[in-house]
Amino acid sequence: MIDSQQASAALHEINDVVRRVRQSQIYQTASFIIMIWGGIVFAGYIANYTWPRQGYTIWTVTNLVGLIISVAVGFGINLRSGAGNFPIRSLISFLLIGLFGAYCSIMLGHFGPHQMIVFWALYGMLFYALAGIWFGYAFIVIAACTTALTLISYAYAGPAFLLWMAVVHGGGLVLGGLWMRRI
Repeated sequence: MIDSQQASAALHEINDVVRRVRQSQIYQTASFIIMIWGGIVFAGYIANYTWPRQGYTIWTVTNLVGLIISVAVGFGINLRSGAGNFPIRSLISFLLIGLFGAYCSIMLGHFGPHQMIVFWALYGMLFYALAGIWFGYAFIVIAACTTALTLISYAYAGPAFLLWMAVVHGGGLVLGGLWMRRI
């Protein structure tokens, strides 16, 4: 027989294992989505550098592709886990975030092209930092590093701004996703 202290200690250990497994599952899923977004964003910056006059179209398509892939991954995870339902809350969350960002950047901000890119990069990293509060420090590290490098690029990159952002934002997300897989 075990006494109440031993039982309490055993339950604490079980809860700790459950917490670590849950965080590991979140990191595995998130790292996959983050790496996909990194590749998509990298391609968006390169396309915008190549065809600068098509920036709004490029970024609209880039974000829609990322949204569709993210929701599809969520749906696939739900199917695998047995939930089998469409991740409507995720879709609505992405749409609300996008609509609010579009309203702020278009209606309120009156940003130029570089300011618009910086706004969206920083706005996206805000949500990574918020995810870090709930799901683990890796999100916060990715957000802080990407934010710092984005601000540096805005101040110093000059004509290579979009190429720098491809590496910093797109490449940073890919590296962050790979790092999350190792945690």
